[in-house]
Amino acid sequence: MSELTTVARPYAKAAFDFALEQGALDKWAEMLSFAAAVAQDETIASFLSSSSTVGKTTDVFLGVCGDELDDNAKNFVKVLAENERLPVLPAVSELYQTLRAEHDKEVTVDVKSAVKLLKAQQTALSKALEKRLQRKIKLNCSVDKSIIGGLVIEAGDTVIDGTLRGKLDRLAYALQS
Repeated sequence: MSELTTVARPYAKAAFDFALEQGALDKWAEMLSFAAAVAQDETIASFLSSSSTVGKTTDVFLGVCGDELDDNAKNFVKVLAENERLPVLPAVSELYQTLRAEHDKEVTVDVKSAVKLLKAQQTALSKALEKRLQRKIKLNCSVDKSIIGGLVIEAGDTVIDGTLRGKLDRLAYALQS
């Protein structure tokens, strides 16, 4: 996976920079997402791995994409095909979305709790996290029956364990020290 990310990063950055310059971040997000879905299709994926000529690969891939891609996106796909990088399109799309979220100062936060959070609790949590992380927050709330009480909040590399189990573990560690 890390190899795909390493290969996809410069392509995602190039697409993002171009889209930003053109003021078409949403349009490029849609086009990359569509092209990634095409590349992930089992039939297309097997064709990409077995195809011998770049021209044939490009023509078939662009034929499947049809009018979903504009001329610039078609050129982008051609560059990927020439470098035999079409299979990394899903990673390119994912990294593009990450770059876009970073640009928009937005972060997706996963919240796990013992019970379903009420709308008011979600709003209060979102506001508190916006203040702490200094970004727009998009909450993904889920219920985890293994949690006795409290929350686990994951925002990228940041994890906030506010569960009862976590608090008891920290208390036990402090008492043992």
